[in-house]
Amino acid sequence: MTMIKGKTEIKTPDSSISSSRQNRLRREIVRHRSIYLLALIPFAYYIIFKYVPMWNAQIAFKDFKAVQGVTGSEWIGLENFKTFINSFYFWSLIRNTVMYSVGKIVISLPLSIILAICIYECTKPKLRKVVQTLAYLPHFLSWVIMYGILLSLLAPGDGVVNDIIKLFGGEPIDFLSNVKSFPWVVLFSDAWKEMGWSAIIFIAALMGIDVSLFEAAMVEGANSWQRVRYITLPAILPVIVTVLILKLGTILNAGFNQIFMLYSPQVYSVADIIDTWVYRQGLLEFEFGLATAVGLFKGVFGMILVLFANWLSRKLTESSLF
Repeated sequence: MTMIKGKTEIKTPDSSISSSRQNRLRREIVRHRSIYLLALIPFAYYIIFKYVPMWNAQIAFKDFKAVQGVTGSEWIGLENFKTFINSFYFWSLIRNTVMYSVGKIVISLPLSIILAICIYECTKPKLRKVVQTLAYLPHFLSWVIMYGILLSLLAPGDGVVNDIIKLFGGEPIDFLSNVKSFPWVVLFSDAWKEMGWSAIIFIAALMGIDVSLFEAAMVEGANSWQRVRYITLPAILPVIVTVLILKLGTILNAGFNQIFMLYSPQVYSVADIIDTWVYRQGLLEFEFGLATAVGLFKGVFGMILVLFANWLSRKLTESSLF
């Protein structure tokens, strides 16, 4: 007990413990204040550019007019969603978007894992650094530059690939205007550009494997393939599952920048995705409500896929994101 101006203040054990915890927390914050200050930057970014714009998401349910503003525009309910779903191109847009998204996962993810394992298993440091640099480099090139490179390789007139085809007596192929070849150009050009960057997380996971496991396996006579199969892959399986779940969440983002740079009216039937359609119909025609409605549709669909994939992963592999 303590006396304060003739009054008796009783300090219970719980209040003492709470005060002690608050003091400890205050000291920890002061001690690590530089880290908390750095954390404010991404925190402010998400607040300003992610959460605040959610207020404007209501225009998905309105006939948005810029002069009337967000709150002044007429409320039309689900009409924008109906416009998108009833569009003549809806099912072809869904088909193309899912095809490219799933195709990129099926091709890029295994290639990234294979590249990461090859780099990790390489015993020559200089060769490892060269391969890593060459694999990472395309990620830092914009799709404008990548389009120029692909055009030099695949042009029907003087492209390197068509020169080789003609050398062997074949007919040149216009890869970027052919509905049969265009999807493969999209899938493999994306794998080429992003494979090295995606491999970074798998290399980091490989670095965390206990080296003694490989040494014990070598003593037991396990060859390189057996070590990869029974040690490497099981060890990085949780990371693979996490990456897969995160990719499923963006399955309706098939890569606007890439498609926009590569496609043309000749291949709209196999190249047009949700984002390119929204760009033409929603933004160029100033139908911002429609564009926002499609964005919400993609977000809800992606969230459902993430939850389902996480549940399925937990049931089958006992490894999940949350």
